[in-house]
Amino acid sequence: MAPTRAEPFSDSSALIDFVINQGNGVKGLSEMGLKALPRQYIQPLEERMCMINIKAQESIPIIDMSNPDDPDVEKLICEAASKWGFFQIINHDVPIEVLENVKDATYKFFGLSAEVKNKYSKEHSSSNNVRFGTSFTPQAEKALEWKDYLSLFYVSEEEAFALWPLACREQVLDYMRKSEVVIKQLLKMLMKGLNVNEIDETKESLLMGSMRTNLNYYPKCPNPELTVGVGRHSDVSTLTILLQDEIGGLFVRENNCDNWIHVPPIKGSLVINVGDALQIMSNGKYKSVEHRVVANGYNNRISVPIFVNPRPSDMIGPLPELIKDGEKPIYKQVLYSDYVKHFFRKGHDGKKTIEFAEM
Repeated sequence: MAPTRAEPFSDSSALIDFVINQGNGVKGLSEMGLKALPRQYIQPLEERMCMINIKAQESIPIIDMSNPDDPDVEKLICEAASKWGFFQIINHDVPIEVLENVKDATYKFFGLSAEVKNKYSKEHSSSNNVRFGTSFTPQAEKALEWKDYLSLFYVSEEEAFALWPLACREQVLDYMRKSEVVIKQLLKMLMKGLNVNEIDETKESLLMGSMRTNLNYYPKCPNPELTVGVGRHSDVSTLTILLQDEIGGLFVRENNCDNWIHVPPIKGSLVINVGDALQIMSNGKYKSVEHRVVANGYNNRISVPIFVNPRPSDMIGPLPELIKDGEKPIYKQVLYSDYVKHFFRKGHDGKKTIEFAEM
């Protein structure tokens, strides 16, 4: 029996079939015009966004990158990575038309029929490097998250042209290519802040040996206060480069307390955040901070993060330059692919993933 607006999904198997197996995603639920949120998306009270904990007057740093060789810019970026784990950059080297094109391509991909998008799902995709999905790890979550995504792991241009969806591949590749300059600028500054003054080929490979781009789609939601777009988590990357649209909804936890700070959309800006891999490699000097996305009752929202990662086969731990003078390592050496598998094995749970690497 087809679901209705009043009685959308009486049992979980019908919902899973509609959302996941048929490829409708939460976009399909949103477009049904549901009057109430299906119970499978209702988050426990402690995971809902409590408005009293939002610090409206606070902001993560906004840093002008028009002169990336300026020592003051380097200082601001290293301070932001240490104190906040998050910052926005403006006047960077990624052209605005590249950002607009990838946003348009995101809408184009999610505007495709469920049947076409479903060709890229876990069950049907010809490669693990291309994945259309919904929520985070549905089989491990107590409550589902209100988000659909397309995840694209970059191996080569040849593979991208062979496997990535036509609706977005050229725009995503261009966004990744143009962002590489900025990524290298940021990593150079962050390494200098650790007194690592040269990034040789081995170090560059460790810091940015693999990249994944996600196209995220957060459709309008009935009862948005009962669910989340993305639950509390920190990224497992070295750095994440995030393009968000004008809708807003990304919140960052203020370090060491329960306050959350909204990251306001600034046209043409990129949001940068430290991932767990960089926290581990910096021996805790740079902070990978919890963040979350709220659901929205009025607007569809998109975002496009590039996750800059070590290679899956890399061992990650505090950089040797940091511990050679007797500084005590607070993290052990771990295989990066094991760390990532641990992250995806469970639902979002704040900062708990980093415990996997603690001494």
